[in-house]
Amino acid sequence: MILNKYVEGSKVIHFLNKDELHKKNVVKKKEKNLLTSTYLLLKICLFLLSFISLIKIVNITQLRMSRLKEIKDSYLYEKDRFQKLTNRFDNLLSPQGQQRFMKDQDQMISRDVMRVIWR
Repeated sequence: MILNKYVEGSKVIHFLNKDELHKKNVVKKKEKNLLTSTYLLLKICLFLLSFISLIKIVNITQLRMSRLKEIKDSYLYEKDRFQKLTNRFDNLLSPQGQQRFMKDQDQMISRDVMRVIWR
C-alpha cells in the first residue's frame, strides 16, 4: 500500500510504502533501545565509581584517625614526662634540693664505683 505524506515546508509529497514505514519504526526502536542500554550502562559505571571512591575515602579516613590517635598518645606521654622532669627540677631548686639530688645520685651510681663529691 502506498501512503502520501505532505510536508508543508518543502511542498514535497513522499510516497512511502508500508514495509518502509515498518523498517523505519524498527530502526527507531533499535536506536532507542541502544540509547537506553547505553545510558543504563553509564549510570551503573558512575555508581560503581562513586561507591569505590566512597570505600577509599572511608579507608583513608580510618588510617588518618589512627595516625592522629597515635600522635595524640605520643604527645600526652611526652607532656607527662616533661611535667615530671619539670617537677624534679623545681624540687632540686627548692630548699633541701641539694640533699635530694645527692640522694638520687647515690641511687644512680653503682656501689663499686669510686665517687668524688666536690663541696
